[in-house]
Amino acid sequence: MGNSQTCIRLYADRVQIDNCREIVKQNKDSFKELSTVLSLAGNEVRLKILYLLEEEGELCPCDLSDILGMSIPAISQHLRKLKDGKLIERRREAQTIFYSVKNEHKELLNQLFKHMSNKTRKETV
Repeated sequence: MGNSQTCIRLYADRVQIDNCREIVKQNKDSFKELSTVLSLAGNEVRLKILYLLEEEGELCPCDLSDILGMSIPAISQHLRKLKDGKLIERRREAQTIFYSVKNEHKELLNQLFKHMSNKTRKETV
């Protein structure tokens, strides 16, 4: 190792190290995107909002307020962060704005919430 840290392994697998470096380099953009998703979803309220939007397709702030028992301004702040992070999008119908998960994030979120959906379905059956 190039700095003051020491490693006690006897042999470094240079091929493995080089392959892993290349994989990390090739997936740089994916790591950045996943990091953004996980950072925003790291807040419990935003995680719940993402779950509800992923499950229901789209909801308005009033729906989310009723479901989560929070004020509409508080919900709107979380929606703004998710929108600024490019995880959700909005659609206006007359005076109502509906939010949904952007298509490019649906599969990832589906995988994150997969175990919850299975658990929930088992409990309700």
